[in-house]
Amino acid sequence: MTAKQILIVEDERPIREMNAFGLRRSGFEVREAADVTSARASIADRRPDLVLVDWMLPDMSGLELTRALKRDKDTQDMPIIMLTARAEEQDKVMGLDGGADDYVTKPFSPRELLARINAVLRRAGNGINDDVVEAEGLVLDIGSQRVTVGDRTVPLGPTEYRLLSFFMTHAERVYSRAQLLDRVWGGNVYVEERTVDVHIRRLRKALEPYDYDRFIQTVRGSGYRFSTRAD
Repeated sequence: MTAKQILIVEDERPIREMNAFGLRRSGFEVREAADVTSARASIADRRPDLVLVDWMLPDMSGLELTRALKRDKDTQDMPIIMLTARAEEQDKVMGLDGGADDYVTKPFSPRELLARINAVLRRAGNGINDDVVEAEGLVLDIGSQRVTVGDRTVPLGPTEYRLLSFFMTHAERVYSRAQLLDRVWGGNVYVEERTVDVHIRRLRKALEPYDYDRFIQTVRGSGYRFSTRAD
């Protein structure tokens, strides 16, 4: 079973590393970010299963980050737990109203944090989308986030998976690089347009052994589209 991925967004290094150490010992795969900018880059590169966010961060508040992620359709269902020393009732209300799935006040024990994380992940798991999208034998299982051809799993990186998922659920329409950046990476994340070309090449390379790279078509002067018809 693949380990669940957790992103810790905390600017105080000792606290961040302590939480990361405990979660790794509990079997989670953990990534760390010291501010909102690096957190966004990490989420764009590889979407975590859950985010732990401190309220007070150097470049933007954790509450603002939570609100932004919950407004974005690509991350709105991503579980978020706020970890903060702000223990007033109005702060908790603001955090939960801002979209946090749970609100944990410092100090807290590692056992409490682990229990809260597992509870939020269980709730999130009950809402998994089990839709399956298929194109001439290429199967995208949104629930398990797997791409298969027959009994073979197509190995894809996280960004390539999101790109293919978007293409297969929006087939036949042409999308510019800017539109793909907005829809796949998220409009609030700064990524250069040429990054799209890099991941398109990686996606095509992954699909090439199965002869499905032809589905990812370049439309000169416009962008890219997913189509099972000849270009």
